[in-house]
Amino acid sequence: MKESSGLVTRSGLGGRFLGWIGIAGHVVVLFWYVMSGLAMPAWAVGVLLLVWAALLAAAIALLRTRPAWTPVVPLGAVAIWLAIVSAGDAWLGWTA
Repeated sequence: MKESSGLVTRSGLGGRFLGWIGIAGHVVVLFWYVMSGLAMPAWAVGVLLLVWAALLAAAIALLRTRPAWTPVVPLGAVAIWLAIVSAGDAWLGWTA
């Protein structure tokens, strides 16, 4: 595959496998985002779902260009979820 910078990238079978593992991991993270409604108001869950969708778009873009980096997306999604839930608990009093 040729990039706009002229560099050629190769995504072997291992890279593609990691890419699909990353996409599957991101789908698993959706469960946490949806179940956040037990401890968060509906507007916050809506914002979280928009963030998840944007991260899904980023994961798909990575899957097409650099599939080995796709597993980073669900890790980032978990970090964002944890930060938002912790901040809501500390500053806004969100509790289950």
